[in-house]
Amino acid sequence: MLGAVSGSLTIDFFLIAACYCLGCFTSGYYWVRWRTGQDVRQLGSGSVGARNVGRVLGGSGFIVVLLLDFTKGALAVWLATKLGVVPEVTVMSMAAVVVGHTWPAQLRFHGGKGVAVAAGVFAVLAPAATIAASAVFFATAGLSRLISLGSMAATVTLPSAAWLTGAPPAVVSAAFGSAALILFRHRANMRRILGGTERRFGAPR
Repeated sequence: MLGAVSGSLTIDFFLIAACYCLGCFTSGYYWVRWRTGQDVRQLGSGSVGARNVGRVLGGSGFIVVLLLDFTKGALAVWLATKLGVVPEVTVMSMAAVVVGHTWPAQLRFHGGKGVAVAAGVFAVLAPAATIAASAVFFATAGLSRLISLGSMAATVTLPSAAWLTGAPPAVVSAAFGSAALILFRHRANMRRILGGTERRFGAPR
């Protein structure tokens, strides 16, 4: 019995570590580096996320990075499901992939804001809530022409949507944790929105 528990703990540890490393694969950084030879952290907003990549490479770069980041979030949950770990470990694995994307060790902890990765995670864990949050994103971003405001509105919507659609308590708690992290990462955007200096999509450069 002790050996079984020890083996389970080993699997849990390596799964969480693997998900952090997966998160550290910051596709925006590597995509821009491969396409231009430049460091995206020195361009635009300095983020390695899809929005900043879009500023550098245009719409195609935005879509590629968005899909890659979304996929790695979904992949983390798939790995946890495949290994049959308990829900709490699944949530920790989800947190690890988002944290890895946000604070990647190999980039001196200078990463993205975690929105697309979290969307991939919750598309698997709480699909109905993710659809509701996505609708809020498109409505808010479309009306305000501010991607950051849409992202924050969707992030705030997700925990309550998860609860209302009957997601397990661990998933609802994870949604609250993700929302807190993503809002924290958007604090500079909040200041620019309040100051009227946040760049709207479609606006002249």
